[in-house]
Amino acid sequence: MAGLKEQEQMSLELKDIHKRFGAVKANDGISISMAPGRIHGILGENGAGKSTLMKILSGYLHKTSGELLLDGKAMDYSTPAQAIRYGIGMLYQDPMDFPVLSVMENFMIGQPGIVQNKKSFLKQRFVELSRSVHFSLNPDSRVEKLTVGERQQLEILRLLSLGVRVLILDEPTTGISGTQKQVLFGALKDLASLGCNIILVSHKLEDVETLCDTVTVLRGGKVAGEMDRPFDTTALLKMMFGSPPEETSRTANDPGEVVLSLAGVAAQGGRTGLSDCSVSVRAGEVVGLAGLEGSGQDVFLRVASGLIRPTAGSVELHGTPVQTGDYHAFRKSGVAFQPASRLEEGLIAGLDVTEHCALSDRRKGLFVRWKSAYMTAQKKIEKFQVAGTPVSRVESLSGGNQQRLLLSFLPERPKLLLLENPTRGLDLESVQWVWKHLDAYSRLGAGIVFSSSELDEILMAADRILVFFNGRIIKDVKKEETDSMDLGRAIAGKTSG
Repeated sequence: MAGLKEQEQMSLELKDIHKRFGAVKANDGISISMAPGRIHGILGENGAGKSTLMKILSGYLHKTSGELLLDGKAMDYSTPAQAIRYGIGMLYQDPMDFPVLSVMENFMIGQPGIVQNKKSFLKQRFVELSRSVHFSLNPDSRVEKLTVGERQQLEILRLLSLGVRVLILDEPTTGISGTQKQVLFGALKDLASLGCNIILVSHKLEDVETLCDTVTVLRGGKVAGEMDRPFDTTALLKMMFGSPPEETSRTANDPGEVVLSLAGVAAQGGRTGLSDCSVSVRAGEVVGLAGLEGSGQDVFLRVASGLIRPTAGSVELHGTPVQTGDYHAFRKSGVAFQPASRLEEGLIAGLDVTEHCALSDRRKGLFVRWKSAYMTAQKKIEKFQVAGTPVSRVESLSGGNQQRLLLSFLPERPKLLLLENPTRGLDLESVQWVWKHLDAYSRLGAGIVFSSSELDEILMAADRILVFFNGRIIKDVKKEETDSMDLGRAIAGKTSG
């Protein structure tokens, strides 16, 4: 295979790994052996300790105690760069790149001894590696123009060029298209066949059963069990949850008055922008936004929340035209927006839960009410079942607990909730918890609009579904009048046949 050669076989063992964040035990005595040339799945519900364990292995976090063995020899490192020198690299859930730079410039980052006359060599290396794993990235494209799946591909190529032989992927199929998922899985199988050790961190049984040779299940920071292919789904679910989670169903509300109305709206942003959008949302109604990533859903949500000013058309809240591009005015009208990027847009890394509560205190005054903020944090943690403390920094919380914390900051009686991938990266149990909570808002009369890359979630939670394609709404349908095949055709741009 041009560009890639058979890798040196490298066994990996984690022995009695512990990691504490204050009083919280994220990893509690985890031991796993991983063989070269195989794809090893790390499965578990949100907060089970998966991401923490992999961050330790990749050098992003340092273990509290335990051993990491490479070919039987103990390793000790404390940075991702040091881990890469051992041949261990991680593809994080949110790509670690520089959007303002080109694909080629990002590829060159971290390459040893780079000088100008080596650029042509590296470009040729980039092209060869891309062909080897069937990626089709333009080295001159700006990263900010790429989809999440394409950014993942770039990071994989960069790690391979640095000699990574143990490749860790944290929830890599979240937010990418079906086609990109096929390309990714094909590349991972090719890399495993060449002797690479592939570790897939996921909560999605379908991905694990499709791709992995062996699965280790974590629960509560411990190993709950391990299984080789062929997998027993029921047994894996029992390892994850103790017993298979009950399925939830939602009964639609009778919709009330129109709370949001867009007429002929166009706006810039994302990959496609938004074109000629005319739609309304009623009180108590739950509307799901479907479509390939970047098809206009993100722009729609930001226009509807006042974060983006339209270039054409009008927006009304409760029948009254509103000043577009003014998020604070929309908030005063009862609109609340929650982004998919929890740490980048929703929370502030470096601050703890109490500090977030202090920032959200809208009472006027010159002084911060720290005692009140601490008590508020305690109440939110208890009510929303956040696995943390008032002094826990938000980046130390698992994705599901970050989501619970974000939900705790929503107003008590919103008129309209706009949610961007509200269950992104969460396990099934956490997904059900989030939707139980959101359903309570809809019962109180809030209109809810959410985007999701999971058709099953849209069909489960939505009363009505809008399908976006190339910046336009090409299908507006009630849930009971459609199915996944019908929606799939619309997502691909086929509105008939």
